[in-house]
Amino acid sequence: MEKQITSILKVLTLAERLKFELRHSYTSNGRQESVAEHTWRMSLMAVLIEPLLKYKIDTARLLKMIILHDLVEAEASDISALEILRNPEIKIQKIEKEKRAIENLRFMLTETNGQEIYDLFYEFENKETYEAKVANALDKLEVQLQHNHANFSTWEEIEYDMTYMMDKYVLFDETLFELKRQIEAEAEQKMKSGGIDTDLVKKRVSK
Repeated sequence: MEKQITSILKVLTLAERLKFELRHSYTSNGRQESVAEHTWRMSLMAVLIEPLLKYKIDTARLLKMIILHDLVEAEASDISALEILRNPEIKIQKIEKEKRAIENLRFMLTETNGQEIYDLFYEFENKETYEAKVANALDKLEVQLQHNHANFSTWEEIEYDMTYMMDKYVLFDETLFELKRQIEAEAEQKMKSGGIDTDLVKKRVSK
């Protein structure tokens, strides 16, 4: 028991880094958000949306997947989708770093639930189960929702396009599609208020 608790405390110490590991997104008061904050609101989204989902879901499994997925960033750091779009080679580096990080977590928690955490991480990554698809959709939607809350001056031009790239993540569930529709509409209004021709952006994305 003593050894198990010691290993858990080591992981919790590692996880504390997520409170200051910053993401690309900004909060409504003008500071960059942390990975921990992104994960927290994803979890809240899951709890709030769960009763409306098309199929009955294993909520505990979904929440575990959400809470654990970005834990690897405490060691591997956060790499934004924007960086990957600009330089696809970065994705290979990201995968390798996260692979080492999740293997380290599995090893650190060998005597408790390290294997479960490892399996849940890759379940999220593979996006084959219903829970994993929901988790992945909420991940993408929370990012856009945070952009909507941020000052428009923090948006980069490529993020205009990304506003209209969320369909593929939500088409499997009508509730998530409606959530996406409203978040997208809010983003579109923000862009229009910022002087952006959204019809032009849509044409660019549809090519």
